[in-house]
Amino acid sequence: MMRSMFSGVSGLRAHQTRMDVIGNNVANVNTVGFKSGRVTFQEIFSQTLKGASSADSATGRGGTNPMQIGLGLAVGSVDTITTRGSVQRTDNPTDLAIEGEGFFILKGGDGDLFKFTRAGNFGVDKLGNLVSPGGLNVYGWQDYGGAAQPDGTYKFDTEKPVEPINLYSDIYNKNKMIIAAKATTRATFAGNLDASKAPLGGDIATSPPQFTAPVTVYDTLGNSYKININFWKESANGVTASGGTGQTVWYWSASAGSGSAAFDASTANGYIMFDTKGQIVTTEAGYPTNPTIQLIPDASVGTEPIDIAIDFGKLTMFDADSSVKASDVDGYPTGNLVTFNIGPDGIITGVYSNGQQQPLGMIALASFENPAGLQKVGDNMFIVTTNSGDFKKAVRPGGEGVGSLSPGTLEMSNVDLSREFTDMIVTQRGFQANSRIITTSDEMLQELVNLKR
Repeated sequence: MMRSMFSGVSGLRAHQTRMDVIGNNVANVNTVGFKSGRVTFQEIFSQTLKGASSADSATGRGGTNPMQIGLGLAVGSVDTITTRGSVQRTDNPTDLAIEGEGFFILKGGDGDLFKFTRAGNFGVDKLGNLVSPGGLNVYGWQDYGGAAQPDGTYKFDTEKPVEPINLYSDIYNKNKMIIAAKATTRATFAGNLDASKAPLGGDIATSPPQFTAPVTVYDTLGNSYKININFWKESANGVTASGGTGQTVWYWSASAGSGSAAFDASTANGYIMFDTKGQIVTTEAGYPTNPTIQLIPDASVGTEPIDIAIDFGKLTMFDADSSVKASDVDGYPTGNLVTFNIGPDGIITGVYSNGQQQPLGMIALASFENPAGLQKVGDNMFIVTTNSGDFKKAVRPGGEGVGSLSPGTLEMSNVDLSREFTDMIVTQRGFQANSRIITTSDEMLQELVNLKR
């Protein structure tokens, strides 16, 4: 009877542990990135009253099975269920969910351990650090070489050790709150020059322009200059029975519209030629369609001359209104960081007031051979254990076995309330049944004592 009572006690303890885990699961039903727990039971060592015996073929005697009495149960394991939770849309640019395997990498400081989480509810502190709600830095990479790849993408050096991500500054890009200006190096003009204009002839440079195409350019400091490309129709030669080249020549000249600058006179004018079909002639010597002009800012500005490659190759000459304009001009002024966005590949891209974009960093992920072996340390964080596998190397999102990121979403708890409530009922009944064992054993002992009155 004492054995049955102790078995009942072990059952109460085990079911109490299971109820503790269920209670924790239900409490965290809305916790971001929470991974639920599960309790499994196992029987305790049994007391053997009689061992087994083998059959004897000589005597014809059969074998007997062992006789054992179990001594109750114990908690076999408290497992962490690592299945992915559902995704909730938040539209917050710093909220991230992982579409697949992997963990975000965080650290509280140089003397802290790396911690890992599936909860991507991050924010930006006043210094520009990407941080968790508890103030831990989110780790990744910030060195992309300072230039885009030929296809326009950015390749971060993911072989380097990870470091805290700062959106405002780093040792590679310095101040990321401001993007440096880029001087104008090329300007393409497209459109039509009116063929009905009368040729001016003579000293056309002293005549009013017949058409002006304005364009804004920038120096290396971001100062802007409005310049004008002016056009005059110099001569027209149709093809006749008595001869004629069938070529029309236009004269162009660059002039400064605004800003403290002047042109190098030797580069600021030239001629272009059209054939009888209104198409520009690109092969005639002395009539280049791709000249280079040089704009010289005033010395007080403190910058250098700007060489601008002009492309007239897309001009036409028909009997229609003149419509030449700059269709493709590079260069831009200094810009201030306005906002940023995070892509599925983990790259954080800054958007600046001048319309330009620049990568600010790349979020890294960690993967483990046995994620269920990680140890919970609170705040939705895990640390490595001897059974989880080591954190050897960070990987980029979407590669090497980890999932890509889903910006503007959060992974919710993977707790299944229907299962938890069912387990709660089963656990309550198990606890109740074990309490009855103790009650009944107590009554039997009472009857035994009552044999002696």
